[in-house]
Amino acid sequence: MGNKDGMNYAPKGKINRVVEPGAFNVGVTALDHGHINGMTNGLIEAGATIKYVYDPDAEKVANYLESFPDVTVAESLEQILEDPEIQLVAAAAVPNLRSALGNRVMRAGKDYFTDKTGFTTLEQLEETKKVVAETGKKYWVYFSERLHVEGAVFAGQLIEDGRIGRVIQVTGFGPHRLDKEKRPDWFFKKEQYGGILADIGSHQIEQFLYYTGNTDAKVLHSKVGNYNNPNTPELEDYGDATLIGDNGATFIFKVDWLTPDGLGTWGDGRTFITGTEGTIEIRKYINVATEQTGDHLFLVTKDGEEHYSLTGEVGFPFFGEMILDCINRTENAMTQEHIFKAQELCLKAQEQALNITAASL
Repeated sequence: MGNKDGMNYAPKGKINRVVEPGAFNVGVTALDHGHINGMTNGLIEAGATIKYVYDPDAEKVANYLESFPDVTVAESLEQILEDPEIQLVAAAAVPNLRSALGNRVMRAGKDYFTDKTGFTTLEQLEETKKVVAETGKKYWVYFSERLHVEGAVFAGQLIEDGRIGRVIQVTGFGPHRLDKEKRPDWFFKKEQYGGILADIGSHQIEQFLYYTGNTDAKVLHSKVGNYNNPNTPELEDYGDATLIGDNGATFIFKVDWLTPDGLGTWGDGRTFITGTEGTIEIRKYINVATEQTGDHLFLVTKDGEEHYSLTGEVGFPFFGEMILDCINRTENAMTQEHIFKAQELCLKAQEQALNITAASL
């Protein structure tokens, strides 16, 4: 069976160390979301040394140490921030607290790597832009649905190689399993999680900008709703949006918390990419009713049809590129402008979304 628990989805890939042990030291904190395990896996596989972990909740620290037993438990966040050996702080805080933590980390002289979404308001984004300008530090966001999916990585390589010509349209589907009884209280409070388009929609918009080569786009329209969870009225269990990039490429995506219990993984995430000379479909986490494995990519060009099964074949180059960018102050993994633009657009989509509920249909 696939991984049915998206909350703790933590891919493991090839070991591809770009630095020697001890050459790039990381402190981990704010263990509020299980994505911190996937972030840690990616860093370790690329050669990072996780020197410290800290969270005020001892149970969360104990759970983290089950996966990463060699990490030293810090006595406080200050111990991490004051250690001159720490170059990067990785964190998965409650979403509306992520930017403030990042600002504090960067002002302490460290780069910052946060789970998505990095922001829940446009005001937070503007403040962090100022801190990045002041400090010269990097504010990384873990857009795992592209960076930690081998099919999505390979799609980018095919596009870069010109296999489908110029990308003119992307369609994204990001369904997730709710696992309601396992979720913390903050998950159901909009001020804290930011809304569905700001949260899991951030993955989608980042992919659109990347695959189409856009540096800016407009949100044409967006919608959110609570269709199936009346007892948690602030939870948006559905959202969709349409965008157009500055180069004319268009984007339609939908995200939801409605994955049926019978699916063998936490969500049937798919991306469809149309180019002037071919098409790509990525079936990220499962090939429904056919194979429980993920990372399937279907390529169609003038030369015919191809199916790639990519698990264990491509790896996750982002993490090594990120480490080298932190060391060399380069922007090869992802530019700061790209990260901020993806976040800006998902926040705008959220802010202007029409709220539709089942009762209003």
